[in-house]
Amino acid sequence: QVQLEESGGGLVQAGGSLRLSCTASGGTWTSYIMAWFRQAPGKEREFVAARWSGGSTYYTDSVKGRFTISLDNAKKTVYLQMDSLKPEDTAVYYCALDLNFGAVEFIPAKYDYWGQGTQVTVSS
Repeated sequence: QVQLEESGGGLVQAGGSLRLSCTASGGTWTSYIMAWFRQAPGKEREFVAARWSGGSTYYTDSVKGRFTISLDNAKKTVYLQMDSLKPEDTAVYYCALDLNFGAVEFIPAKYDYWGQGTQVTVSS
């Protein structure tokens, strides 16, 4: 079955950087979307960034210019480079895979598979 394995979370001071990775396994597909969502305590899961296998990228406004999503198609691995981190970026970050799409989706329910989540904590 399809599995997503994440790594790279941790504790960092404000202004610092972290790089998250997520590798998909258990299937073969050529067109797909991999995305990052995050969920802070007491809040709903929210979209952060997405990358279509064909190249297009999408970001929520609050991370534009600070976060960069990239995709290694051969490895089925998506990365999230997070720079200039702020305390409000603190959350559990989840990667997600969408295999049945007509367009990039920003709603968690539209994604087919999820990673287990990795904690990112930014101290002030």
